[in-house]
Amino acid sequence: MRTLTLILMLAAVLSFFLSRVQEGIRSAFGREPRLIWAVPVVLTAAFAGAAALAGAWSTTLLLVVLLYTTAPVACAAWQGAGSVKRPSILDFAIILLLWLPLEFGAGGALVPAPARGYLHSVAYGMAILLGLVLFGSFRMFPDLKFNLPRQPADWWLPAAAFAVAAPVLMMVGIGVGFIPWPHLPEKSAGAMAAAVGIIFAGTALPEEILFRSMIQNLLMLRFGAGVRTLLAASFIFGCAHLDNGPQALPNWRYMILATIAGIAYGWVFQRASTLFSSAALHMLVDWTKHFFF
Repeated sequence: MRTLTLILMLAAVLSFFLSRVQEGIRSAFGREPRLIWAVPVVLTAAFAGAAALAGAWSTTLLLVVLLYTTAPVACAAWQGAGSVKRPSILDFAIILLLWLPLEFGAGGALVPAPARGYLHSVAYGMAILLGLVLFGSFRMFPDLKFNLPRQPADWWLPAAAFAVAAPVLMMVGIGVGFIPWPHLPEKSAGAMAAAVGIIFAGTALPEEILFRSMIQNLLMLRFGAGVRTLLAASFIFGCAHLDNGPQALPNWRYMILATIAGIAYGWVFQRASTLFSSAALHMLVDWTKHFFF
């Protein structure tokens, strides 16, 4: 049941890349903007079901989750529904409210240790869904690129960027002691093939939605799509890895590599017509590191 829950959540996220789904939700908010207040209730109810499956249900935990899902909605509802061309301070606050509680494990002490990994994944999926609703269907920012590939470049850009970025990441990674020298993969071909989908769905796509569609895109809408904006968004992405292992924290080695990778991901995001392109590059980098280093 836990796996089924995560699969259903992934399916809900992927459904937003279909134009008819986005248009249907936008039409509903256009007719009745107050429907946005139903979103925190629905997401909290979904989390309550997942918590019950994991044996972690508690009133306090659900109140924390309800507060977590309601705060970003309040920031969006205060500004109103409709097409937005220039993000406000409150729009950036929405991103922080979605991201930082998960980044720092808010409410983790309320969850039994065996259920933390599973419920963190559920909460991560909720945050992505809430971001898709708020920025794609309620506030309706342009250029989020929640769509399927539309042009030939969407297919070859990830491979071209990987060919340039991978040697740089390898040399810098070895140089700072983040990764060892490359080696032949030790896993079976089947495990390596299965990891493509797992890494794409579990890491690459959610992180690209947050750091490229939301953070980088809103920075570009506010400050322009120049090099400084790309570098700023990449640095934010790098800093998000300071609290990741395996090295001692703060992991400045990981931050350096993630910042460089973020430049490549952001460059592809700017030039492709779909978020899938930067997510594909992200998956290629993570997959290569996992099996060859």
